[in-house]
Amino acid sequence: MDLKIVRAKELKAKPKDNELVFGRIFTDHMFQMEYETGKGWHNAVIKPFENFSLSPACSVLHYSQTVFDGLKAYYTPRGVNLFRPWDNFRRLNVSSRRLSIPEFDEKFALESLVELIRIDKDWVPKSEGTSLYIRPTIIATDPYIGVKSGDSFLFYIILSPVGAYYASGLKPVDIYVEDEYVRAVVGGIGAAKTGGNYAASLLAGELAHKKGYDQVLWLDGVERKYVEEVGSMNIFFKIRGELVTAPLSGSILPGITRDSVIKLARETFGVNVREEKIAIDDVFRENETGGLEEVFGTGTAAVVSPIGAMFWKDKRIVVSDGKMGPLTSKLYDKLTGIQYGTQNDEFGWIMTI
Repeated sequence: MDLKIVRAKELKAKPKDNELVFGRIFTDHMFQMEYETGKGWHNAVIKPFENFSLSPACSVLHYSQTVFDGLKAYYTPRGVNLFRPWDNFRRLNVSSRRLSIPEFDEKFALESLVELIRIDKDWVPKSEGTSLYIRPTIIATDPYIGVKSGDSFLFYIILSPVGAYYASGLKPVDIYVEDEYVRAVVGGIGAAKTGGNYAASLLAGELAHKKGYDQVLWLDGVERKYVEEVGSMNIFFKIRGELVTAPLSGSILPGITRDSVIKLARETFGVNVREEKIAIDDVFRENETGGLEEVFGTGTAAVVSPIGAMFWKDKRIVVSDGKMGPLTSKLYDKLTGIQYGTQNDEFGWIMTI
């Protein structure tokens, strides 16, 4: 498939790095391609960033047949770094299969993204902690009200220069353990990156914020006792010198940052990592006996986010004296060092444009 390029005639004023907020400012151009049953993916184009025109009957608006992913580009003196971008497109296809969306050519999508970044390279912010957030998305576009898999789809990629995900930076966040509402169950769509998973989390998140907490920790959807995810992040517990995180059993997102942290912990820092179920009452019990040493979340947006306190069943515990723990700090420094090109990439995770 050929890639058509239509450049914007007028370029937007670029914000200063210290004015960046997450996900509100977008670059001059976007990528998109279309799908039709019997025709496949076609009409690939990089064009000026613009609004879509969709029918009010558009099936994605009624039945949420959509998937997305998220990755970042980082400025370095040698060029723009992408961190494991091939894994993001692979995961997007995995999500697509679960949502009955036609798969796309991952190599072509990555080549198109590289060209898009080359065109909008001046939008990549240069200050410490900033990056260019990349959002690939696929939506069903059939102008039809009826529950069925779509026959037409739109794949698009937009870019957004961003500052730190949390305004407070690396200050540890407080977590509210949610045991009334559930996010996903095994056999559902919890492992897919799709809008419905995030819509289902909003109410619990709002309630947690009203109580003074930053994020929600989800428990399993059946017994409501085993730890799963924190908001938009995977979660790790350092207990008696080992890292413990929930297994990829089908109800949590297979995070690329999660996988990177596991590899770094094991191979770079010599820490044993156990991917297994852990009950929330065991976490609190370990805190009482001094076994719970550190807790942190991982994800593309926040990278590694220290957790300073947790609240569950009228009990609040403070982790690592409410500060970032030493292993959390090492993992954050190493991972961001690889992303920004200041530390050696032993795993071949970086693509430089």
